Amino acid sequence: MDRKKLFNPLGDDSLSKRRVIKGDSTNIFNLNNVKYQWANQLYRTMMGNFWIPEKIDLTQDKNDYKNLTDQEKEAYDGILSFLIFLDSIQTNNIPNVCDYITAPEINLILSIQTFQEAIHSQSYQYIIESILPKEIRNSIYDKWREDKILFERNKYIAEMYQKFLEEPNDKNFSKVIIADYLLEAIYFYNGFNFFYLLASRNRMMGTSDVIRLINRDELSHVVIFQHLLKEIRNENPDFFNDEEIYSMFRKAVEQEINWTNHIIGNQILGITEETTEQYTKWLANERLRSIGLKPIYEGFNKNPYKHLTKFADTEGEGNVKANFFEGTVTSYNMSSSIDGWDEI
Repeated sequence: MDRKKLFNPLGDDSLSKRRVIKGDSTNIFNLNNVKYQWANQLYRTMMGNFWIPEKIDLTQDKNDYKNLTDQEKEAYDGILSFLIFLDSIQTNNIPNVCDYITAPEINLILSIQTFQEAIHSQSYQYIIESILPKEIRNSIYDKWREDKILFERNKYIAEMYQKFLEEPNDKNFSKVIIADYLLEAIYFYNGFNFFYLLASRNRMMGTSDVIRLINRDELSHVVIFQHLLKEIRNENPDFFNDEEIYSMFRKAVEQEINWTNHIIGNQILGITEETTEQYTKWLANERLRSIGLKPIYEGFNKNPYKHLTKFADTEGEGNVKANFFEGTVTSYNMSSSIDGWDEI
C-alpha cells in the first residue's frame, strides 16, 4: 500500500474519482466539492467542540481526592494512566493514517481529531498537576509500563500501529483502521463510567466535567471510524475480513474486562465484575451494529450504567443531541465553548 503523494499536480480531484483510500488526489482542500457529506457535517461539529481544560475549576477535587478510599485512588490513578496512553498514541498515530487517506474532506477531520487528542493529553496533565500529590505525579505516566495487565492492554493496539509503520500493506492498514475503531469505541468507556460514578456521589465533580468534554470529542472520533470502515468496505469490498473484525472485537472486549476488573473489580461502590461484563459486551454489540455487523454477545442487550448517562449529559434538559454510550449522532450543532455544552 503506497502513501499518497504530497505534491501531485497530475492528480484527479473530481468527485467521480475520489476515494477514501487508493485515490489520486492533488491534496488540495477544495471543500466546495465534497463527496463524503458526513465528513463535512462532522467537521462543523468538531470545530464547534473547542474547549480549554483550565476553564474548569478543580480546587474541590483536590480535597475530594484526599478523602477517596485507597481502592478509589488506585482506580483513579490507573485509569488516568490508561487514558493518557490512549490519547498519546492516537495523537501520534492519526497522522500515519492520514498519509493513506486520499479524500481531502476526511483528512480535514482527522487533522482536527489529532488536535483534540493533544488537548486531551494536556487535560490529563492539568488534572494530575491540580489534584495529585507531587510525589506520585510521575508515577502516573510510568504506570502503563510497570503494571503487567495494563502493559498487555496497551500493547495489543500499539503493536498493530507499529507493524503497519514497518510493513505498510493493505492487510496491516485494515487492522489499523479496526484497531482505531476499537480504541475509540470500546477502550475509553469503563474508565469514563468510573468518573461519572464518583460524580454521582458528588465527588471529583471537576474531573467529571473534564471527562465529559473529552467524552464528547471521543464520540465524534467513533463516528469518524464508523464511517471510514463502511466507506472503505463499500469502495473495496474485500479490504476487511469480517472474521478478523470479530476476532479483534473479542480480544479487545476480553482485555477491557480484565483490565477493568484489575483496576476496579468489586472494590468500588456501583461497579462489579458482573456489571463490567454486561456493559462491555453490550457496548461491543452496539459498536458492531453501527458498522453493519451482527452482535456477537447474545443476551447482552442492556446498559447497566444507564443511570450514569445524565452525568455524561446525554439525557439532560435542553436540546441534547449526542448519545455517548451508543455512539450515535442525531444532529450536528455548533458549540463555541464549555458554556455551550448543554446545547449539544
